[in-house]
Amino acid sequence: MNECAKYPDTENLRIARLERAGVILAAGGINQALEDGILPQYCDITLSEALVLGLLKQGVTRYFSVFGHGSTEIGEVLRIYQEVGLVKVFAVRSEIEASHAASALRWITGEKAAVITSIGPGALQAVAASLVAASDGLGVWYLFGDETTHDEGFNMQQIPRHVQGGFLNMFSCLSDAYSLHTPGALSAALARGRNAVDDPYRARPFFLLLPMNTQAEMMYNFNLAELPVSGVPRLAAADGGADAYAEAAAALLAAERVVIRAGGGSRECSSELTELAELCDAVIVTSPLVSGVVPYRHIRNMGVAGSKGSICGNYAMENADLLLTVGSRAVCQSDSSRTAWPNVKRVISINALSADALHYNRTQAFVGDARETVKRLIEALREALSGAEKSGENSPWLKSCMDRKTEWEEYKHARYTQETLYDEKFGRELLTQPAAIKAATDWARASGAVALFDAGDVQANGFQIVEDERPGQTFTETGASYMGWAVSALLASAAAENPFYGLAFSGDGSFMMNPQILIDGVQHGACGCILLLDNRRMAAISSLQKAQYGLDFATDDGVEVDYMTLASAVRGVNALFGGYSKAELIEALDRAREYEGLSLIHVPVYFGDDPLGGLGAWGRWNVGNWVCEVQALRHKIGL
Repeated sequence: MNECAKYPDTENLRIARLERAGVILAAGGINQALEDGILPQYCDITLSEALVLGLLKQGVTRYFSVFGHGSTEIGEVLRIYQEVGLVKVFAVRSEIEASHAASALRWITGEKAAVITSIGPGALQAVAASLVAASDGLGVWYLFGDETTHDEGFNMQQIPRHVQGGFLNMFSCLSDAYSLHTPGALSAALARGRNAVDDPYRARPFFLLLPMNTQAEMMYNFNLAELPVSGVPRLAAADGGADAYAEAAAALLAAERVVIRAGGGSRECSSELTELAELCDAVIVTSPLVSGVVPYRHIRNMGVAGSKGSICGNYAMENADLLLTVGSRAVCQSDSSRTAWPNVKRVISINALSADALHYNRTQAFVGDARETVKRLIEALREALSGAEKSGENSPWLKSCMDRKTEWEEYKHARYTQETLYDEKFGRELLTQPAAIKAATDWARASGAVALFDAGDVQANGFQIVEDERPGQTFTETGASYMGWAVSALLASAAAENPFYGLAFSGDGSFMMNPQILIDGVQHGACGCILLLDNRRMAAISSLQKAQYGLDFATDDGVEVDYMTLASAVRGVNALFGGYSKAELIEALDRAREYEGLSLIHVPVYFGDDPLGGLGAWGRWNVGNWVCEVQALRHKIGL
């Protein structure tokens, strides 16, 4: 007869868990408790508790959860460990919100978290939202309930097909996944999870499936020393040795118009990027993911570029003859669907992933840690220059790019000073999005708030506007452009070891994707503000439709929503009206900052055809009726 080990008496098990958790807390951590010998190396433990200990060993102490029948056992373990003070569990009202909060916590503070759901629909919602973590290079643990391993028939909420491991097969297509079909495989599962979540070059989500019947199985004499720890070394690219670096340095010095593309993988290369640019007389265009990695005011920073870029950024891309990419994935909007570099004859690419490093033709690839590799390239440039200077600040290339940056600043200033425009739908003058976002981002930097941008028109205008002088001032989720990310990200302010004040820029469409933050933010003590820019439409798509076909369709509505009343219905939310001028908006932001908790500011904003109402598009994109022209140009360039 095939029976699992008897589940111990619940009360005795509770006492054993309390004692274990208490020992770990007193020792200052599980690693120290094991090293000091006060926590037995071998113990009788359920799979769920061993999993929590394994995650604790890897620094995971925060859990965002929507518990269900597929996760009651791990929920009981976490209840006890939270009671002792080893972990914190944040119960929320949407698995999507849970995922967004976990990704924001990792991105903003570096702290790891796990998302817990039940089996089925909840897991699928979390997986959908995991596109943020996958696209933006963020390591997040996902713990999902799954069908039982004895296959007694369909479990409620499993995929209703007679196939083994349905969810495992599905989730494995999206990222690394593992099923704890056998409790003895826990250490292997945790090691695979560590390799994904803590990958220093391409961190990603890890889906750990927990069959409902194995969660509570006892593991007798389980060796806690088997549980893996974190730690991966960072190494510079070594392929080709010094000769390869010398070759790249010679190419950079021979080129007349060098552009450095700083992608998401350049987050830790701030000072190195500016030094590199100065040595080879390059200008820099940045991904929205790394706003501030090069100070905006630096003369060589041309800001964002691409299909929603800038005058100066796109000028640099159009005219460059050599491209140096650092940690870039070359997403369609960032490189105008591979048409951004029509005059580039050679590419030097620094990336930890070979596939991304070799994205373009005519590439000399350096596969390794971005910062360490850039440092070695700087050394090669210094040696090649031998105290000389390529061109410095007087070069024609830099001067032409700086002239375009001046033009871009004047272009933006005209939109900031046109504070309001008449809006047909609202029947009155409203703040424009450029004026509102500029005022609010300036306020955020002055007040120390972290700016968080949701998807859509708010996001696109936002990354054209922000002028960060250091990393960590702005986080814009352009990787997956997931509507509702920014408002959900405010929950991370309650979970962080070092709390921050977040200002979430959100359109009305994005906000209504995840309005439960109003309840969960109050419940868990989030500290921040939702700046709700309301134009009663999906403005980014309306604008795209008009640009391509002359008319918009099914991207707006005529429903009036009293967002202040909606927010006020949740006791504890500070609901404010942002008014019809920048002065009124700043006053509302000041009032929100004084409030100890979650605020929402409602600001109606203009939408229409007046060019002063937005910042425009400056590049190409392979969508809609533009595809033939864009694709033809891409193949003509052949890069």
